[in-house]
Parts: sequence; structure tokens; C-alpha cells
Amino acid sequence: MLSRVTTAAAKPVSTWAPLRSRVYRALWIAQLVSNLGTWMQMVGAQWVLVDGPNAAALVSFVQTATTLPVMILAIPSGVLADLLDRRRLLLGAQTTMAVLAITLAVTTAAGHTTPSVLLTLLFLLGCGQAVVGPAWQAIQPELVPRDQIPSAAALGSMNMNIGRAVGPAIAGVLVAVSGPALVFALNAVSFAAIVAALLFWRRPRVAKDLPSERPLAALQAGSRFIKSAPAIRRVLLRTALFVAPASALWALLPVIARNQLGLGSSGYGLMLGALGVGAVLGALGLARVRALLSPTQQVAVAAVVFGIACGGTALLRVEALVLLLLVFAGASWLLTLSTMNATMQLLLPGWVRARGLSVYLLVFMAGQAIGSVVWGLAAGAYGAVTALLAAAVLLGVCAVSTIWLPLRQFTPGFDLTPHAYWPEPQLVVEPDPDDGPVLVLKDYDVPADKVPEFLAAMSFVGRSRQRTGAMEWRVYRDVGSTDRYVEAFVVRSWSEHMQQHKVRLTAQDLTRERAVSEFAHDETLTHLVSVEPRP
Repeated sequence: MLSRVTTAAAKPVSTWAPLRSRVYRALWIAQLVSNLGTWMQMVGAQWVLVDGPNAAALVSFVQTATTLPVMILAIPSGVLADLLDRRRLLLGAQTTMAVLAITLAVTTAAGHTTPSVLLTLLFLLGCGQAVVGPAWQAIQPELVPRDQIPSAAALGSMNMNIGRAVGPAIAGVLVAVSGPALVFALNAVSFAAIVAALLFWRRPRVAKDLPSERPLAALQAGSRFIKSAPAIRRVLLRTALFVAPASALWALLPVIARNQLGLGSSGYGLMLGALGVGAVLGALGLARVRALLSPTQQVAVAAVVFGIACGGTALLRVEALVLLLLVFAGASWLLTLSTMNATMQLLLPGWVRARGLSVYLLVFMAGQAIGSVVWGLAAGAYGAVTALLAAAVLLGVCAVSTIWLPLRQFTPGFDLTPHAYWPEPQLVVEPDPDDGPVLVLKDYDVPADKVPEFLAAMSFVGRSRQRTGAMEWRVYRDVGSTDRYVEAFVVRSWSEHMQQHKVRLTAQDLTRERAVSEFAHDETLTHLVSVEPRP
């Protein structure tokens, strides 16, 4: 049974607390305008294609053209967001998307927007969104204090859901009145709002003593970090376990609206609106939920509620009851995703934050995309009701699995502040940045009765080494000495080892090393740089 967790000393942080920051508030409002524009563009694009030949296939390609780039480019975009100045990257991407949106508006007004032109421009806009996603998520900890990150994640999810609920309704009216060109033009203006907000933000410059990482090396370093961070992998797994079955409701809602409830397009819009309202209400009550439940419990409760909503939507024939369930589903959706997003941001140090968030974004998008296809096929074979009931069962399994697969519980001492605590290498010869691999050795004197304690602590040190750059890590026992143990790890290059020394280590890594510091022979590390033998 899940235990109830309360912290009397911790005062709940209001969901609205991040909006007290002028920069965050400006960016959040600009993002809301942009989300409205994006969903308005979706409706306008579908309207352009709906009366043409092969309309059914082309309309479905609109969603593919906008989401496929995110799945393809999320990981490379995360690398770029960690290597480049994130504000400048966002400015460049948003400006480019504004130009593309203007081009779409002009060609549509002139009557030159063929299906191929439209889908190409939408694909390019999707590429821009793929570049923006990891960088936008990664700047949140720079804008608000650490204790406000869960609230910022909730506001971001609420922002997206408001755009999803309100944008199509506005676009429907505007397209009916003046055609899709106006909707495309307004989307261009929405990108301009983001650019203005980013120009308003004066991001502090960070002095760099080391050259930037190379893209391929940075990609490999991000992969090693996630591979050696069980808490991060747990968040990704929990995200997939929720999103994959939950995507059934989003995918099959049009079928339920038409076949089960006999509703038209306006009724379907009302159902989407109920999900959006639920997300807003969920954000409003999030502070109270966080005060009562741990992150793991939040995920479990949200999965149960969303599963009930899936089952009820499949079985009920009363529109009002279905709408009520969808409100609860929207709140559960926001609760889960904001919890996952906030946990990722709290677990990721600054040097790899965008790379980690890009993987989270990929898991989320792939879960929705693949899940929608699977549930669509299941509905075609067995019916929408059966598919939704199966999804409800899987969401129940997702909730129960939190007993064995909980999320990380944060303690007051959990600190990812950069902390360059290793002593500077004592060098006679200065290696070139590209020299390597580099073998690092450290000696420990461990009494026989302390060996189990030492090895247990070293397992955590090993993860720290691998998260921060070690390709290989081992502890060796010197069989020629009674109590001597040697730690050995290999780093790809001297440049990456310097990144490890001066950028990647955190106060949390120092905490891990203090557990074995009493056994250290001295504070000197031996550095061996690989050389090629000559015949």
C-alpha cells in the first residue's frame, strides 16, 4: 500500500509563484500566444486540404508533418541546446519559424499553397519546434528558483492545454469568416511575440574556460549520463508506461464522440475543451496535491483517474457524464506530465539538462505517436470500446507498478550545483585537447573489515564517474599489497576530462566521494594519456 507523505515544515508553493518573475511571466504569456497560433495553424492547414483530392490522406499528413520532425530531431536539438547559448538558439529558431509562417500566409493569400507547398512548410515549422523544445524546457531552472520548478512545469503543461483547447475554436471562427490566410498570419505574429519576450530577457553570460564540446562527443556524453542515471531512466520508463495507454483516449475520442454519443464536430470540440478545462483546474489545485502526495503517489493516482475516465468514456452514453470524466482526465494528464517534467528538471545538472530533456520529449512524443497507431489498429479490429477498456486496464497496471518502480524522492541536501572539487592535475607535459583516451587512477587504503562498506560506497562513485564522462570504470585490488585498492576509469579525451574536472561535477557528486574519502591514499590522481606505439 502506498504511504501518505506530508511535510509539515515545507510550505506548498503556489502554482502561480513563477509568474512573479517578470522574465518568466513575459515568456509564459508569449508561449501561450504561440501555442494558440500553432493550434490555429493546424486547423487552417486542414481546411486548405479538406476540399481537395485525397483529402482524407492529406489531412492526416498535417499531423505527421508537424510531429515527425520532433521525433527525428529531438536528440540533436538537445545537444545543440547544451552546446550553444540557449537564448540565441531560441531567438534564431523562433525568427526562422516566423519567416516560414509569413511565407505560408502570403502564398495562401495569393492562392499558391498547393498540398506539397503546405506540407513542406509545415514540416520545416515542425523542425523549428523540434529545435525549440529541449532549449525551452532547459531554460526553466534559469528563470525560477528550484522549489518553483514543479509549479513552472505545471504552468507549462497548462499553457499547452489551453492552446489545444482554445486555439482550434478560434481558428474555426476565423477560417469561416476570412479563410486560412488570416490564421497563418496570426501564427506568424505569435512567433514574433516569443522573439520579443526573448529579447526582453537578458540572460547572464557564463564565462567558459574550456572549449565547447564537439557535437558527437556531446551526444555520447549525454547517452552515458542517462545510461548511468537510474533515477532518470525510471522517469522515462514511467512516462512511457503512462503515455502509451493514455494516448488511446486522445486517439479514439473522435470515434467515441460520433459513434457512441452521436455528436458532430462541435460536440467533439466540446470534449476537447473539457480536457483543456480539466488541465487548467488541475494546475490550480496542484499545490494542494503536492502537499498531500509524493511524486510517485501523484503518478499512481493520476493513472487510476485517467483509467477510470477511459473506461467511463467507453461505456457511458450520457454526454454530461462523459464531459465530467474528461475534466478529471485532463487534470490527471496535467498532473502526470508536470510531475514527470519537473522530476527530470530537478534530476538533471545544467551541463546535460537539454540533452536529458530531449530524450524525455522523444519518449513522450513517441509514446503518443506509436500508441495512437496501436490503439487505432486495435479499435479497427476489436472496436473502440474494447480498445479503451484495454487501455484502462493498462493504466491500472501502470498505477500498481509504482510500488516497485517509484520515482526519486528528493531530500533537502540534494544539490546539483556545479562544484569543481577535484585537485588540478600535476602536469609536466600539457596534453592537447584531442589527446586520449585518458586513464585516471586513484589509490585507496582499505582495512579488511571496511572492504564491504568501501565497495558499496564505490558503486555510487562509479556511477558518478560514468555520468560525468567515464567510458569505462573499475575498482581493482592490488594482490601485491594487503589493503591497496585502485580505482581506474577511462575518459574519451583530455578535453572531456577537463570538462569532467571543471564543469560536470556537482555538490551531489562530492557527497558520494566523501563516503570513500577516508580510504583515499592521498588526493593525487594519476593521469595516463594514450599514445600510439611506433614500429
